[in-house]
Amino acid sequence: MQFHVPQFINVEDKIFGPLSFKQFVYLVGGAGFCVILYAVIPYKVIAYPFIIVAAGFSLALTFYRVNDKPFIEIVQAAFSYITKSRLYLWQHREHKDKNQKQVESEAKEIEKVLANMSRNASNRKDLSSTSFAVDVGSNSEQGTEKETFHTSSNRSPS
Repeated sequence: MQFHVPQFINVEDKIFGPLSFKQFVYLVGGAGFCVILYAVIPYKVIAYPFIIVAAGFSLALTFYRVNDKPFIEIVQAAFSYITKSRLYLWQHREHKDKNQKQVESEAKEIEKVLANMSRNASNRKDLSSTSFAVDVGSNSEQGTEKETFHTSSNRSPS
């Protein structure tokens, strides 16, 4: 028996035309707030900048997404960042100046290590061919093949 698995469960339903219920509430709330600002503030020249800010915020809440997240989540994160206390820790460590001889000796040691690594590069090719031979299971003893079993605590060779 097959069951239908729901797809796109994180997509909100479109209730009011192309808008979800949240988007519709953001738009209507923003429009209502703009009307209240227009009615309450007596000087319309002063009211218009506030109305433009409120309408822009309402439109951002409705349609703007940051990194595929709704703008309301960004606003909530910013508000919690501003209101919560933060703890800054700083540990001061005294920096001791190294003398020139120590720096030169460390540089020589690093050069020795790098030179040793470059000499061992040819040995890596031999190691990789040997590991390939072990993985394939070839045996150098007169063409005889040896079967290997990998055992763990859960199973035993049969």
